Amino acid sequence: MAVLKQEEALLADILNLAERYEGFADASRLPEQSKDEPATARTKRAGAGSAARRPASAKAAAAGGKAGAGAKGTSRRPLLGDLLTDLLRGYDEPRLAKELREELMEKHPDRHPTPQVVRNTLEALVAKGRIQRHKQQRSVMYTLVETGTGGSAD
Repeated sequence: MAVLKQEEALLADILNLAERYEGFADASRLPEQSKDEPATARTKRAGAGSAARRPASAKAAAAGGKAGAGAKGTSRRPLLGDLLTDLLRGYDEPRLAKELREELMEKHPDRHPTPQVVRNTLEALVAKGRIQRHKQQRSVMYTLVETGTGGSAD
């Protein structure tokens, strides 16, 4: 039970910090945990009972103003799916997920998605009908779905 209370307090602290630093675009301004301080020490220091409940009212107030307005329309970075779609737009032939990931990291050095994240994002785009999957032997390749405006004769 004590472990669950510690985890709850830790998660409440994380949520509180995330809400507090939501507006910062520069990650270098975010506070860092000191290397000597374990995560459980921070939880105990914060006071598990009262600190876990206090941010709840702050969360409710923030959700009405800052979080609700900024969550949808004002994203600081483009979504990974949109970036991958833009990359696919530049090619007529199918591309491997590995090639798309390498090109993404070259054009966007601040982004470092794992190969699995790229594959999952591409598969989500396939499920939405935005791109097509092509299997060639054991390789899976992706192309952008043709829109009705352009006619390409293959």
